[in-house]
Amino acid sequence: MEQKGNADGRQVLLAGKALSQLPVPGLRAKRGHSDENQPPTEQKRARRLPVPTRRVAASIATSCSKASAAAAIPRTQRADIVRRPVPVAAVPKMAAPALAAGNEGKKRAAWDLKGQLSDMRTKVSSYKDKVQRLDGENQQLKRQLQEQVVQNQELSSQVSTLSSALHTCQEQAQQRLHKVMELSDLKQQLEEQVTSHSRTIRQLEGTKRDLSSLLETREVKLKLVEDGLAQRECENKELRGQVAAQLQVMTQQEERLHHLEMERRRLHNLVQELKGNIRVFCRVRPLLAWEERQTGLEHLHFPLQDNKALVLSKVEESHFGRDRKGDVKYDFIFDRVFSPACSQEEVFEEIALLVQSALDGYNVCIFAYGQTGSGKTYTMEGPDDMSPETMGMIPRAVRQVFQGAQELEPKGWQYRFTANFLEIYNESLRDLLVGRPERGAELEIKRVSQSSEELHVPNLRYVPVDSEDEVLKLLQTAKANRSVAKTALNDRSSRSHSLFQLRIEGWNRSRDLHSVSVLSLVDLAGSERLDKSFSKGERLRETQAINTSLSTLGLVIMALSNKEPHIPYRNSKLTYLLQNSLGGNSKMLMFVNISPLEENLSESLNSLRFASKVNECVIGTAQANRK
Repeated sequence: MEQKGNADGRQVLLAGKALSQLPVPGLRAKRGHSDENQPPTEQKRARRLPVPTRRVAASIATSCSKASAAAAIPRTQRADIVRRPVPVAAVPKMAAPALAAGNEGKKRAAWDLKGQLSDMRTKVSSYKDKVQRLDGENQQLKRQLQEQVVQNQELSSQVSTLSSALHTCQEQAQQRLHKVMELSDLKQQLEEQVTSHSRTIRQLEGTKRDLSSLLETREVKLKLVEDGLAQRECENKELRGQVAAQLQVMTQQEERLHHLEMERRRLHNLVQELKGNIRVFCRVRPLLAWEERQTGLEHLHFPLQDNKALVLSKVEESHFGRDRKGDVKYDFIFDRVFSPACSQEEVFEEIALLVQSALDGYNVCIFAYGQTGSGKTYTMEGPDDMSPETMGMIPRAVRQVFQGAQELEPKGWQYRFTANFLEIYNESLRDLLVGRPERGAELEIKRVSQSSEELHVPNLRYVPVDSEDEVLKLLQTAKANRSVAKTALNDRSSRSHSLFQLRIEGWNRSRDLHSVSVLSLVDLAGSERLDKSFSKGERLRETQAINTSLSTLGLVIMALSNKEPHIPYRNSKLTYLLQNSLGGNSKMLMFVNISPLEENLSESLNSLRFASKVNECVIGTAQANRK
């Protein structure tokens, strides 16, 4: 500001040197020649201060305003004021008369420029002193303001610290208040528990008194009971002696019962041997509804007094004309003949004792033989909509085996059963318990070991069974998977031999007895004559395979009967698989099924003649598989 004032003074001096050329503000215009000798007159309007003077005055006013404003503001708010600049418009301006207060006493004439310049210099000098003084005061006020700002910042930091400490104290106070409330609730709960326990203690004390009195009563009764117990001990000693005697009698009875069971088995087997280890039953199926309207049973005769005989008659015609020569009769004798009126239950009653032999440890084989459509599958398995009255031999045999095993449990026998079901189609084995898409490689027959005669089929599904229902489910699965086809002689002809085997393994650990047997139930495929079946292609190959395997079965049975050194078991998969069930250590029964239709008389005669040859065979005495 001092430099600024010097610059203003130099401007005034320069203005005085050029006074004759420039007009002076505030003076009147130049007079004419007529008014030269007249003294000049002052202008009535107020004279304006020079620009530098106004700037100095404004700066002084601003400094004063800032100082007074800073003194009036509290210390906590001065930091914010220092940060924010004060607008110039907010500072009040000093009035112009205040600057000219020094010249009010004496006014110079307008034409006295030197005097005015001297006055102006004096004023400028005083203003400079004032500006320097005010500048010092302003600097002092700034230092004071900075000190106040620093103090304010320190106070603000302390306030922030104290605020956080206050907040922490408040939180701790809230937590302690919450704990106090929890402790108050806990105290109330404990007081309630103490009250409840006190009440319980009083009740228990009362109960204790009651129990004490009851205990005294019980002690008296206990003494009486001890006296009675001593008496009972004496009686018990006598009873133990009686029980020991009864146990000895029971042991003797069990021993006698075991001997009776073994004697029953021996006599049962003797009866079966007397009946023959190879037995043949003949069954004539009944006429179907549509067959009854076309033919009768005049060619079949069942003697009333003999249920083992069957007579077939055939009308012979003359070779030279149509004159009737007479009836030709064919008599057949079997172990049992079943007429079309016989039910499934009557048929099974005749083989029930043979099934019992399988449970006693003998290999048993039952198979149905006959032409296609003669009722073999119905006899062995039953119809598709099977009922308790129409159940075939296989489900009935399984039922008897499980019932017999339950009856033998009290005698110390335990059994384990394993079932499998397969078919022999075109001399290849197929597992009927596995669907066709799941079948793997071709099955083969092998020995269990080199030292054993027992045969098995690797990769065949052997299913452990524990009840009759489980076996019936397997039979349904096998029936759905069996190979059948339509031929000229039968709309639903079985094109394979089906073989169901139930392996029976029994233990009597108390007697150290162990038995293993196999019950084989076979539904053979129907024999057909090629000239009547009109088979072609695949059907022809099936018929040839069926007839070959049946012929091999007849040869094996004849070889066994003649006691030939070589038995051709391996000529057919059927006879090879049934090797252990056809030999001398097994019992065998054959159903020969014939059709009641007269048009099938020639096929029926062939089947009956084959069955008669089998019935004449004697294969020796069967042996039980016991260890």
